[in-house]
Amino acid sequence: MNPGAHDHGPDELCDAGSELYARALREGHVPREDTELLPCLVRFGLLHPAPENPDRLLPTPPALALPRLRAAIQEHVAAEVRREVRLAEQFEPLLAIARDGRPPVTDPSVTVLNGFPRIRQAVADALNASSQESLAIQPGGARLARDLAQSHPIAQGLLSRGGRMRTLYQHTNRHSLPVLAYYEQLQGDAEVRTLDEVTERLFIFDRTVAFIPANKDRSKALELRHPVLIDYLVSIFERLWRPATPLFPQPARLPADNGITNRQRTIGVLLVEGHTDTEIAERLGMNVRTARAHIARLAATLGSHSRAQLGYLIGKSGVLNRDDHA
Repeated sequence: MNPGAHDHGPDELCDAGSELYARALREGHVPREDTELLPCLVRFGLLHPAPENPDRLLPTPPALALPRLRAAIQEHVAAEVRREVRLAEQFEPLLAIARDGRPPVTDPSVTVLNGFPRIRQAVADALNASSQESLAIQPGGARLARDLAQSHPIAQGLLSRGGRMRTLYQHTNRHSLPVLAYYEQLQGDAEVRTLDEVTERLFIFDRTVAFIPANKDRSKALELRHPVLIDYLVSIFERLWRPATPLFPQPARLPADNGITNRQRTIGVLLVEGHTDTEIAERLGMNVRTARAHIARLAATLGSHSRAQLGYLIGKSGVLNRDDHA
């Protein structure tokens, strides 16, 4: 088999690679020679050399591999966004020179929006103009009832025109009364799912226009109308949507394994990866106190009395080896 056939992304893992990775999970290891024609497994970090024997490759637990691969995809998207912003900023003075005495020259496929009022108005105008579909990712903790009330009329407008809404939140919103009340008041085809971790904020309307943050505090955004960029962002949304847990209209319970909830399992993965309490809270859209409460309950479930012991017990418990179906 030609190694060039494995020049694919982690989301397109080849059949041969999937079979060998599954075999490694069942048997605990595979010989290095079995991967000579399957370099994708080592490149994606799904297999790694055993410390005592480099010729034997051990499987990375799926619960660790999946967040890392997701993070790589998200970082690629963020890097492309940063490139777009730098390019727009670099060309802004050049466009001003070119406009001197001439008709304005603009690129309609990428627009930089500065300031929260302009961003909110642009998003509202795009949603008002849409008639087919709204895809949204809303990271962070519970949303304010005031913000939800302001967006209700235009969201209902899309649904009344026969459009469809799909929204991704983090699990921290599963018990948010304002969020649940907001969707219960909408009439039409609206669905909500949740994940422990999602990408940055994203809005896509009718698969023709998208909005993404362009800086950390979200005071700057990009309005994108380039078909290739839109298709790429839609594919990111769909990859996150498929494994997410339904919240509305029919909620599904988050799975638990031997008394360990899905969220505690995710926190366990982040602990093993070396993240601090603050970093865990930020990634999962909760405050530090809540994150520490989850860590304490996880420690109590596993019988841990120290942070170092907790990491050892998480690995020993087998929690990290459970497939991620959330």
